[in-house]
Amino acid sequence: MKKLLVTGSSGLIGSEVCMYFAAAGWKIHGVDNNQRAVFFGPQGDTRWNQRRLASRIDGFEHHEVDIRDREGVLSLVSEVRPDAIVHTAAQPSHDRAATIPFDDFDTNAVGTLNLLEATRQACPEAPFAHMSTNKVYGDRPNTIALQEQETRWDYADPAYACGIPESFSIDQSKHSLFGASKVAADVMVQEYGRYFNMPTCCLRGGCLTGPNHTGVELHGFLSYLVKCNLEGKPYTVFGYKGKQVRDNIHSEDVARFIAAFIETPRVAEVYNIGGGKANSCSILEAFQITERFTGRQQRYSYSDENRIGDHICYYSDLTKMRADYPNWDLTVSLEETIEQIVAAWQQRPKSDS
Repeated sequence: MKKLLVTGSSGLIGSEVCMYFAAAGWKIHGVDNNQRAVFFGPQGDTRWNQRRLASRIDGFEHHEVDIRDREGVLSLVSEVRPDAIVHTAAQPSHDRAATIPFDDFDTNAVGTLNLLEATRQACPEAPFAHMSTNKVYGDRPNTIALQEQETRWDYADPAYACGIPESFSIDQSKHSLFGASKVAADVMVQEYGRYFNMPTCCLRGGCLTGPNHTGVELHGFLSYLVKCNLEGKPYTVFGYKGKQVRDNIHSEDVARFIAAFIETPRVAEVYNIGGGKANSCSILEAFQITERFTGRQQRYSYSDENRIGDHICYYSDLTKMRADYPNWDLTVSLEETIEQIVAAWQQRPKSDS
């Protein structure tokens, strides 16, 4: 039986990957120490998801390891010797990073290095899929000419009609400290691939979402928005008239692409993984879709001050992903995704939300 090691296994993408590969017959080793509860407080707690995995995956092994613990990571990878590694653990908020810069960098950059070196020493042939972020591009996408529409901003430059490609520059821009730590991790994953000829890839995610997301104000756009709607809590819109655009990809489609990469790995690849233009929406548009499924009007407040390094408009160009892995494509629409998130928050026990 093949073995998969998943870091951040109690998070959105990590848990989806665990479930997907378990269904395919893999032995699952999850690595998570609930750091989201440390970063975001009780509302970020993911123990409920850990319990869900333990109850639904036969033989699931949970490892309470902090990826900042270099010896602990090396020992674990050497012991498990997985056939593939999916690295989703991270400090995920660019707002939060400014208040915890050492925790942010040690988790995102140093933690990734610890895993890469452990992989090189113990199982260098194992495909290594790293969840990076579109924040590696900093605020450079904001330099693209935009047009303001009734409910959203969009690209006015036809060169970006399909979205942001992987060739887009990551230089000469403001990233936030989170973006900078993720750049360091992203480049290191590429370098281990090129320098040591290891099968690695960086997946520069847009808004990764789904029903198992534990959304909080500083991370988890759609999940948190839906939660606010259902609880009647005002959602704060930060700048850009609420017309800022994100592309949203369901966690299942992310897991499916990771599976495609692991089945046919490549060396030091980079992909912008998101919902593309078809699954993009502005905050105002997300309000409208959510209201249709909940029957509740979205309460919100507005702040003129946008988040530092925030994108006005961002959606991923999926051309390269589809070309390299032609059997993969998006399968869950934006509307289906939001409907699932609404149902999940309605069903989740209050103690877990």
